[in-house]
Amino acid sequence: MKTLNACKNCHLLTEKDRCPYCSEQTAKRWRGYVIIRDPARSQIAKKMNITKPGKYALKVR
Repeated sequence: MKTLNACKNCHLLTEKDRCPYCSEQTAKRWRGYVIIRDPARSQIAKKMNITKPGKYALKVR
């Protein structure tokens, strides 16, 4: 099973140590996630300031 890390800045879930979107450090401690398919039409994406589709953590420590 692959381990996902969450970006401390934009909350993107990725397998890498650095976020591919914003190049920030990722954290191993996160809780919950949401999948955004169409950020322009998603109310959750607007509240979380998400502009690109993907899988995002709800809380990052």
